[in-house]
Amino acid sequence: MWAALAARRAAPRDVEVTLVSRDGWLTIRPRLYESSLDGVRVPLADVAHEGGFARIEAEVTRIDATTRRVVLATGAQLAYDRLIVTTGSVVARPPGLDAAFTVGTYADGRALRAHLATPAVRSAPGGATAVVVGAGPMGLEVATELAGTLARVVLVERAPVLAADITRAARERVAAALAALGVEVRLGRSTAVIDREGATLDDGERIDAATVVWTGGMRAAAQSLVDAPRDPLGRLFVDAALRVQDLPGVFAAGDAAHAMADASHVAPMSCQHAIPMGECAGRNAVADLVGRPLEPYQQPHHVLCVDLGTAGALFLKGWDGALALEGFWGKQMKQTINTRLIYPPLRGDRRAA
Repeated sequence: MWAALAARRAAPRDVEVTLVSRDGWLTIRPRLYESSLDGVRVPLADVAHEGGFARIEAEVTRIDATTRRVVLATGAQLAYDRLIVTTGSVVARPPGLDAAFTVGTYADGRALRAHLATPAVRSAPGGATAVVVGAGPMGLEVATELAGTLARVVLVERAPVLAADITRAARERVAAALAALGVEVRLGRSTAVIDREGATLDDGERIDAATVVWTGGMRAAAQSLVDAPRDPLGRLFVDAALRVQDLPGVFAAGDAAHAMADASHVAPMSCQHAIPMGECAGRNAVADLVGRPLEPYQQPHHVLCVDLGTAGALFLKGWDGALALEGFWGKQMKQTINTRLIYPPLRGDRRAA
């Protein structure tokens, strides 16, 4: 969506810009851990009208880079001069975890909330208990949110420490928040079995729980659409201008792209990188088409904001995760990001953001 907006702004009038999406919504995925899903979807029709680009609602089944055509599930084909692949990511769910919930899509979020609202769930053995697997940002946000509604939340992490990618001071704040909320932590442990009655850990501990949420990492989606080199997470390798390796005329952005944020860091899968990367790809696709110079993607000012439920939030700056804001002010920053900064321009009310 951000690529389409940027391409339309950069393109001459005779260049057509079309967004192809399987449904009519932009889901604000960083909000899917929240207890309410009100407002987490934005109608793409409104954004397209505001942004001046065309929109096709369809499932893409294949990209033919040789003939420069996108094949749809209906059998129709769309010709392109330049293509931007922004197919995003999915929660990496290993086989045998069908009993676990996730919060990777809007449908996932609705399913979890419908499950939690079922009276039979609360009355079942372990009904007031949830197991959250994975203590990355997603796992921490899910666990601390559930701690506000359930009697017992157990957070399972196979690493020996919480949030290993941030500073010690920030990890101490995370640990203190989990303790204050009563979240139990199992470090250096993993799940051996997950079923509809709970989870069994690799050391044999059994946790009866009506709710198990899997947050064990992300992988690039739609890997079968195009044949091109990818990294271990399934992301397409791109150059500094976000052009896909070995595919002339094709760009990639967001969670679909293995892009360098600076000289030594690969851009992580996050909205902080997906938004400006999409904008850069949109401008570069137009520039490549009309013969203008291309710009390199750069995002050296890395930040991370982690919600910790009623314990506030942490706002971390730099690749080492240095603590910048916490508690109340961290929460204010998180809410500003979640409800304003990552939303598209719509009816003029978010243009400044």
